Amino acid sequence: MTRMNRRGLLKTGTAAAVLAASGLSVRADAKRGGRLVAGLSGANTSDSWDGRTHSDLFMIASAQGTVFDSLTEVSADGSLAGELATNWEASPDAKVWTFDLRKGVTFHNGKPFGADDVIESLQIHVAEGSKSAAQPIVDTIADMKKLTDHQVQMTLKTGNADFPYLMSDYHLLIYPAGQIEEAIAKGIGTGLYRAESFEPGVRMVASRVDSHYKDGEAGWFDEVEYIAINDNTARMNALMTGQVDAVNRIDFKTEPLLRANPMINIQEVTGNQQYTFPMLTNVAPFNDVNVRRALKYGINRQEMVDKILLGHGQVGNDTPIGPANQYYHGDMEQLAYDPDRAKFHLKEAGLSSLDVDLSTSNAAFEGAVDAAQLYQASAKAGGVNINVVQEPADGYWSNVWLKKPWCACYWSGRATEDWMFSLSYEEGAPWNDTQWGNDDSERFQNLLVEARAELDSDKRREMYYEMQQILRDDGGVILPMFANYVQALTNKVATPETVGNLWQMDNGRMAERWWAV
Repeated sequence: MTRMNRRGLLKTGTAAAVLAASGLSVRADAKRGGRLVAGLSGANTSDSWDGRTHSDLFMIASAQGTVFDSLTEVSADGSLAGELATNWEASPDAKVWTFDLRKGVTFHNGKPFGADDVIESLQIHVAEGSKSAAQPIVDTIADMKKLTDHQVQMTLKTGNADFPYLMSDYHLLIYPAGQIEEAIAKGIGTGLYRAESFEPGVRMVASRVDSHYKDGEAGWFDEVEYIAINDNTARMNALMTGQVDAVNRIDFKTEPLLRANPMINIQEVTGNQQYTFPMLTNVAPFNDVNVRRALKYGINRQEMVDKILLGHGQVGNDTPIGPANQYYHGDMEQLAYDPDRAKFHLKEAGLSSLDVDLSTSNAAFEGAVDAAQLYQASAKAGGVNINVVQEPADGYWSNVWLKKPWCACYWSGRATEDWMFSLSYEEGAPWNDTQWGNDDSERFQNLLVEARAELDSDKRREMYYEMQQILRDDGGVILPMFANYVQALTNKVATPETVGNLWQMDNGRMAERWWAV
């Protein structure tokens, strides 16, 4: 069987997509044994095994590909592979998708896996009162039908050539039907590792299961332990003193010290990770497009890349579609730092100056507080007075993001344009952190639906280019930079030559893909 990358999927969206049994290639130098201890940021005391709530690396890495599986998986090279689904095919209009499910799989409590588990696991994301970030994905499904115990058919409201990619979303974990509450409480999945202990915001320990369908292709460690270390200095110290084998988000200021250590290897991966400052466009003064434009021209983007990323990235243009996306509009005119234009747009908004709070914390991204202070200094020349509010790191994502009118944030980006736009910019989406859905986004919202169902790649490109221009000019996000993923590991751990770039630590699947040496 062959794997199909995104470009191939779009070209043949009406045909059967036949995927590798696991999507993982056997590595001759990988062997079973050993223990992986990783120090990770992004942990919270409110963490749980409920995929609907996952938003940062600690739980993403603990759940998907470790304790739980999804229907599909984005491989390290960006191709799409089957996980609990083995094959799928679409109707000519990409509206009806039929998935063949893997046979012989059992949950960690012994329950056999089948179609009922898929249907119930997806339904929880659109249940009454659900605040799942994957709600926009599942809500596009008009009907789910069990054809056999190992085949399920999904009929979409409109065609979507990217739909199999969406089934790899890290929120869409598969739980045992009729036992979902228990599975969330205890961490019962079909993954390579069984949850042994879990202390929210502290640590997670899992042990390798026997007789897994990925045997010989993945899951090389006997045990994995993830330790929550949100503080950057503490995380770097844990690596340098040998307390952990790997860390995410290295501190660029200590990078030379890490590189000088012969026991430590630095990994740098270019992807679509983006550092942002979203504003709620349904709250004054951000409901005025001229205020938003003043803020767009009041930021020195190159200065942030130079001083915050220390060159580990590139400037952004207020659109989430990045250099790793197929329809990235790299030729679009770059927003420049222009205090005079910022003053012009303030005048158009009827203002001579603007006083505004910006909530931030290094929990949003490493260097977020410094970035906000740089923004404060550059915006002042354009008549914008930014009051930087430093928020507590613990609870930042539950108490600040989506609640404070203007804050710091980061996104990992997504493999497809529709996935990214639907998650964070579609009107009514739970993670639409600008609440951009008023009259000036009507054209964008219409294009989103049209592009989703369009199977002609050239027409899709035109639509996605226009959407990026609309966001740049009128949207409610300031996206000054795309940041490379820079992580570190000791020479006790080996990785494949190609490491995933969807999000940190090999798409969060280090327990699956890495091995001990």
